[in-house]
Amino acid sequence: MEIFLIRLLQFVLAISLLVLLHEGGHMLFSKLFGVRVEKFFIFFDVNIGKWTGKLFNFKPRKSDTEYGMGWLPLGGYCKIAGMIDESFDTEQMKKPAEPWEFRSKPAWQRLLIMIGGVLVNFLLALFIYSMVLFHWGESYVQVKDMKMGMKFNESAKALGFMDHDILVGTDLGTFKDFNVDLFRDLAEAHRADIIRNGKEMSIDLPGDLNLLDMLKSTPNFVRPFIPADIDSVLPASPAYKAGIRKGDRILAVGGKPIDSWNEYQDVVGRIADAMSDAKSPADSLRLRTSTVTFLRQGRDTVTSPVVLTPELMMGTVMTSVNTYYEPTKKEYGFFASFPAGVRYGVNVLAGYVGDMKYLFSSDGAKSLGGFGAIGSLFPPTWDWHMFWLMTAFLSIILAFMNILPIPALDGGHVLFLLYEMITRRKPSENFMIRAEYVGISILILLMIVANLNDILRWLGYM
Repeated sequence: MEIFLIRLLQFVLAISLLVLLHEGGHMLFSKLFGVRVEKFFIFFDVNIGKWTGKLFNFKPRKSDTEYGMGWLPLGGYCKIAGMIDESFDTEQMKKPAEPWEFRSKPAWQRLLIMIGGVLVNFLLALFIYSMVLFHWGESYVQVKDMKMGMKFNESAKALGFMDHDILVGTDLGTFKDFNVDLFRDLAEAHRADIIRNGKEMSIDLPGDLNLLDMLKSTPNFVRPFIPADIDSVLPASPAYKAGIRKGDRILAVGGKPIDSWNEYQDVVGRIADAMSDAKSPADSLRLRTSTVTFLRQGRDTVTSPVVLTPELMMGTVMTSVNTYYEPTKKEYGFFASFPAGVRYGVNVLAGYVGDMKYLFSSDGAKSLGGFGAIGSLFPPTWDWHMFWLMTAFLSIILAFMNILPIPALDGGHVLFLLYEMITRRKPSENFMIRAEYVGISILILLMIVANLNDILRWLGYM
């Protein structure tokens, strides 16, 4: 419950900040061009009976704008006078246009008002990345320095990779650290450069590997090889009761040899698969009951019974890549952090946009996630470094998703404005209203699918 609350708090704080600034971008350009902003709300104030749905609201003296917070945490909105939006205020549109209304302004001003939110979100992400680099710098283990090499799955081995190969790069470039960019390069590359037994060599690749398959397969296409050494043991855990202590090394689970944490995770994954077919608590207990063989302090080999928790946890804390390799650290001065932050943000955006092609596959549709998936991206403990990185990432996603040419999104309004600027003709108000209904329907459908996927994953069906 504590982990859930910490993640929920981070999620709400990040989304509230992003929505506030996104809608603030719209309001900024509206005020700049003399357009009246009638309402500025965080979250939606959907009416429930006689209740207006407002948690709080206020209207400053000599202001045309009502500020407030609604109860439905699905974003927020900035109601701009004389504009067809999700409020469907058609009564106002029946009246003659006023000079302070959105529809009275030149197309280029309306265009800037519409892209204001996206622009603020993107610039915010670049600023956050810059400040993260300035404050914390970069710390990572270079892939080429992972001297124990990598662990590959059967699909990778079929292409010619072998366990303990050290990845160096591809024909697309040299690898920096072990992250999703490495997988993207391997998916699109025609050649992988490796070091095997101290010798440099290359492996031919098809150039069209499925990125989702590489990431979602169990085990993954490639992982850093990490010996099954014990960093620490939780008190009263199954591992502690079995006699395992810090500095020991796991050698086998259930009689199956273990040479790394990678192998251990594969064994636990197979138990999890079998658990999904368990028909009774007794079946579950039988699957969780096993033996563990470990090397005690590098001297004695011990085999002990162990019963994994219902979550299939043994209570050991794994060693990590940083345990065995010296990380590369890079610090940035205040002014140097900005170009570095821009490069970082642009690379994140490019990767995200490139991955969108997988959305239109069956596996891609299953990968859609709702509020639960987004919340799970935040760390289980409060970590300001990770919080700001995730906030910047969500800001980029929000910017990109909002600029998509879907009616009801900023991108839909931009599309219609570009049409107007090119043809010198405005789309009819009836058309705009129908398009808004279509857009909202699409968004609601996507939201239902995404959150349903979260529920199915939680229930173990995906």
